[in-house]
Amino acid sequence: MFYSRNVVSNTLLYERPADSMDAFSQSLAEMRTAQRRFAAAGVQARVAMLAAFADRLEAEKTKLARMICEEVGRCLRECEAEMDKSVSLIRYYVKLAPQLLQHQTIATQASLSQVRFEPLGVVLAVMPWNYPVWQIIRFAVPALCSGNACLVKPAPSVARVTAALFDIVGSELPWRATWLAHEDVEYAIAKTDALAFTGSADVGRRLAGYAGSHLKKSVMELGGSNAFIVLDDADIAQAAADACYARFRDAGQSCNAGKRIILTKGIAAEFTRLFLEHCRRLTPGCPLDPDTTLAPLHRKDLQLQVHEQVQDALEHGAKLLLGGELPNEADTTFYPATVLDNITPACRMYREEVFGPAVGIFHARDAADAVRLANDNPFGLGASIYSANLDKAWELGQQIEAGSVFINRHTSSDLRLPFGGVKDSGFGRELSEFGLYEFVNVKAYWQK
Repeated sequence: MFYSRNVVSNTLLYERPADSMDAFSQSLAEMRTAQRRFAAAGVQARVAMLAAFADRLEAEKTKLARMICEEVGRCLRECEAEMDKSVSLIRYYVKLAPQLLQHQTIATQASLSQVRFEPLGVVLAVMPWNYPVWQIIRFAVPALCSGNACLVKPAPSVARVTAALFDIVGSELPWRATWLAHEDVEYAIAKTDALAFTGSADVGRRLAGYAGSHLKKSVMELGGSNAFIVLDDADIAQAAADACYARFRDAGQSCNAGKRIILTKGIAAEFTRLFLEHCRRLTPGCPLDPDTTLAPLHRKDLQLQVHEQVQDALEHGAKLLLGGELPNEADTTFYPATVLDNITPACRMYREEVFGPAVGIFHARDAADAVRLANDNPFGLGASIYSANLDKAWELGQQIEAGSVFINRHTSSDLRLPFGGVKDSGFGRELSEFGLYEFVNVKAYWQK
């Protein structure tokens, strides 16, 4: 069953049953026919259709942002930012794709030899709940530019906003939602031509196994536990402000958030004091209220999971500096901004992703030890390094096992740069020209 509930009131907003396998098979057959026609139209025609979609999406962005706010629970301004970034991504690829998808002529002994970028066919996407428009747009738009068709299985708890998004997509583009039950995903992977997944590492392992068993290309954007390293020579005031934003934006429900604060000895006490000042100013409340700066979590089980990780850390020697208590109201999904000091390898928070508003502070002897702590984790999505010595920061960045390193800034995604990770954070890239090439057949031609 697919459903949407208001995160604050828990009222049901939308529901619909999963599709039968017959309905999926019919949708897939229609997408295959549409994909061939769409690919044959050429890249200029394809990006023109996407440009028109961007205009339609922009016209409806206020309505969709409110839907996201109600269903996911993030602050309304954060949902509005998601919509603006989604529209920008479409227009970015509309401009970029025709150039990057041009045939490349290569000098060989042939009279003509080329590399061409041709579509794989129908790409299946299994998408998460936390950014229900952005995640779909991020995967689908570059895949569509190169001539693929896209079928999207949304997370069950954001069905209403997904249905509204695909009403805007319309019928011109070969792109639609597929309302699959979880148990039918393996069958869908076998019948389509490639897989995109964003979600947890545990589910990613299972889906990557399905894709591998059927020899389907896949891109996995999985969890993250980004290190936020602050060295002795850093701008401490800026780092403390950035760390608060990096950890508690979107109520901490972002794979790319700064989740492990790693401090060297000389600045640890002062940084912690400034950081706590920022954290104490966070204002919990209704996500539709413009004064709210800390929104509720998406579901009750997610709130309880964060609390279990916090309690485990305290039981294994961590020190509670802020928060850490469940609200008295049994039906709320709020969790307070929580800061723990002295996270050790015995704590679950040392090795697990914390998907909510709790952060651990780690203490490093020096810069080299900070890198060791950053790498001593299953995940490898991103990391931040704060230092006045830029040469040293770049040198340290090359030692960090992650898909991105940000110097003197919190981690985020940029349309112009590749996004993705290593280790348990997955494989493949989205965004930039590298994301455009993930779902293409890089095909060689040789003419005598």
